[in-house]
Amino acid sequence: MNKIKDSSNSSQSAILLFDGVCNLCNHFIQFIVKRDPQAQIHFASLQSGSGQAILRKHQLPTEELLSVVLVEGENVYTHSTAALRALKILGFPWSWLYIFIVLPEGLRNLVYDWIAANRYRWFGKRAYCMLPDEELSQRFLD
Repeated sequence: MNKIKDSSNSSQSAILLFDGVCNLCNHFIQFIVKRDPQAQIHFASLQSGSGQAILRKHQLPTEELLSVVLVEGENVYTHSTAALRALKILGFPWSWLYIFIVLPEGLRNLVYDWIAANRYRWFGKRAYCMLPDEELSQRFLD
C-alpha cells in the first residue's frame, strides 16, 4: 500500500517518518536536510511518540519498521512512493528521480523492500535515534 487518504486537516509541510536507529535512514534524512533549505519536510522517527501516533492515526503497523512514511497534506505514502515524493519536494535536480514513479509499484517496492530488509547488515544500526542540533530540532516532531 503506497497511498492512504487522510480526511483530517494537516499542515502544509510534509512529515517524513524514518527508522531512527538505521544508519541508511539517518543518512537519507541528512541528505534531505542539506537540500531542503526552505524546511518543507519535517521529521519524526518511527520509534518516537509522534511517529507512533501518526502510524496509529493512519492505521499503519507500529511494530514493523521497514518503510519510510511521508505525510503530505491529506495523503500518506509508504515505501518507494514515500522516498520518491520526498525527492520530488526537494526540487531540481533531485526531483528528476521522480520519473521512477512510472515503474510498476510492485517492481519499485520489490527493490525497496530488499534494501530495507538488508539495511542494518549493509549500513549498520545505531544504539539510539539521531539527536538533532538546536537549529535542526525545529524540524523534528517530539
